[in-house]
Amino acid sequence: MENVTLIGVDLGKHSFHLHGQDKHGKAVFRRKVTRKQLVEFFATFHACVVVMEACAGAHWMARKLAGFGHQVKLISPQFVRPFVKSNKNDFVDAEAICEAASRPSMRFVTPKTESQQTLSALHRVRESLIRDRTKTVNQMHGFLLEFGISLPIGHAVITRLPTVLAEHQLPPRLIAILERLHAHFKYLSEQLGEIDKEMGRQLADDELGMRLLTIPGVGQVTASVLAAEMGDGKQYGCSRDFAASIGLVPRQYSTGGRTNLLGISKRGNKNIRRLLVQCARAFMQRLDHQTGRLADWVRTLLTRRHSNVVACALTNKLARIAWALAVKQSSFDKGIAVPV
Repeated sequence: MENVTLIGVDLGKHSFHLHGQDKHGKAVFRRKVTRKQLVEFFATFHACVVVMEACAGAHWMARKLAGFGHQVKLISPQFVRPFVKSNKNDFVDAEAICEAASRPSMRFVTPKTESQQTLSALHRVRESLIRDRTKTVNQMHGFLLEFGISLPIGHAVITRLPTVLAEHQLPPRLIAILERLHAHFKYLSEQLGEIDKEMGRQLADDELGMRLLTIPGVGQVTASVLAAEMGDGKQYGCSRDFAASIGLVPRQYSTGGRTNLLGISKRGNKNIRRLLVQCARAFMQRLDHQTGRLADWVRTLLTRRHSNVVACALTNKLARIAWALAVKQSSFDKGIAVPV
């Protein structure tokens, strides 16, 4: 056991499978443990490299094992899958994790801090509430349309639903259903308002988040998501690496020495990509009121490219600016252009 240098851990909810190997890649041991036994095992084991897939519970476990003096690395599951041999089981998965970690060109995921995980959980709850509210509004619109009442699109008309119901003759039971949905809609709106306030308080205490707010077009939600998911940005070698990680660079289909670049790859975190696209379009909508090098660059690009292409290019630019602010610990300066 003293010659073990690398341990692969296949994470589970209650049981965990370990695969240890030496510096030559030879298997030394295999072991199945519970969560409590796993912590006790690594607490007394000599310092080594521990590798896990970046999945549920991985970030907490990474912080826990790092506290015991181990070097913990997380790998995206999609990079482990090609190393699974023959039939799949938990021990084979743990061995595949070791194989993937042994590759010199392997890319690893930086473990999140407690504050990053908490902020990320807050955003997931917010997205869930937004989906529930949208579903509730669509139900009310659909029920009313079945009885010949067509309302304008949007949430504004739903806030005055009692007035709409008073103006039309509807079955009492349908009115009761709509009133119940309306009460649920108001509850969801109140919860979203409280979450937005909590997000604002957390962002005010985050130095990186406040610096990200200086980027044109970037609001509270986008800055908060970037602070939670990107962190200090040092896990990326350059700004293009961060843009590529969220799918904002061209997708390649090259062969025979011919380079063929397609549309953006749309890989990685689609939530960050969606928010940055919205920021870019918000910036372009108010382009007449914008000043600085970034605004001049967008105006020049619009003279020769379609607005959708410019929006993608600006999104890529905003992602690179966000990475630069995180790594260089600076704020956005309108007079300085960050190259794309």
